[in-house]
Amino acid sequence: MNNLLVADSVSKNFGTFRALNDVSISVPKGSIFGLLGPNGAGKTTLIRIINQITMPDTGFVQLDGEPLKPEHIQNIGYLPEERGLYKSMKVGEQALYLAQLKGLTKPEAKKRLKYWFDKLEIGDWWNKKIQELSKGQAQKIQFIVTVLHQPKLLIFDEPFSGFDPINANLIKDEILQLRDEGATVIFSTHRMESVEELCDHIALIHKSNKVLDGKLTDIKRQYRTNTFEVGLQTDAVDTVTQAIKEQFEVLPATFKNLNDDVKLNIKLNGQGNSNDLLKFLMSKAEVHHFVEVIPSANDIFIQTVKNN
Repeated sequence: MNNLLVADSVSKNFGTFRALNDVSISVPKGSIFGLLGPNGAGKTTLIRIINQITMPDTGFVQLDGEPLKPEHIQNIGYLPEERGLYKSMKVGEQALYLAQLKGLTKPEAKKRLKYWFDKLEIGDWWNKKIQELSKGQAQKIQFIVTVLHQPKLLIFDEPFSGFDPINANLIKDEILQLRDEGATVIFSTHRMESVEELCDHIALIHKSNKVLDGKLTDIKRQYRTNTFEVGLQTDAVDTVTQAIKEQFEVLPATFKNLNDDVKLNIKLNGQGNSNDLLKFLMSKAEVHHFVEVIPSANDIFIQTVKNN
């Protein structure tokens, strides 16, 4: 697979504390790569190494097939979790300044800023000071200056912090469009629903070690339990429930559904396949709900962390 970023056997110590222990990741071009882990796991240290804010003690990082160099910073856009805008500066003045630090000429920066300010409908913010904006509004400015120079690699650390649901969805759509236009994204968050919506690949770091890595769909297959949510309508609740329990392993059901007399989670332990189960259920009652329980990113995160 053609990877834009490769971190190979990266380790980092801060005194006696080992922040990263022999961590390797490969980020495919044109993908959204979820970098996950509990607080203090080592995610931010790895992100800082990729941004050359700090250097690894061992291992190396490559960007687009080349060893990471200072000049590569022009090819990276980084939105940190701790925002860094100057509160007393005007929005437009600050955005122009940061764009020029990324190598844009002033005319080109103005042109691109106009495009983004119009697109996000914030043109009247140009002469406001950052301190006059809400947290979510300031976050929009930070997002713009992160993507403005059209870098190959975008790193978003908790990009939806401070956003209401409408603006979070707006930025999510912009991230997807940037991916579709060729950008590669590293996405770090604790919001597992965002991982489900955005990420193609994930890596999970826990206590300085990588404990999970791969394509999200492949990982979900590894964690599937062959369990099905079943909702039935019948006048013979006790009889139908007993018949199912005699044939299959029945687990507590927590899903929500309408107009069901019987709600069960049924696990297949070698007793046929999903078609066999559905055929059996249809012979006993009217089936209103039949869905395989696919492990969510949140389920996988919690289970993997607990197991490690």
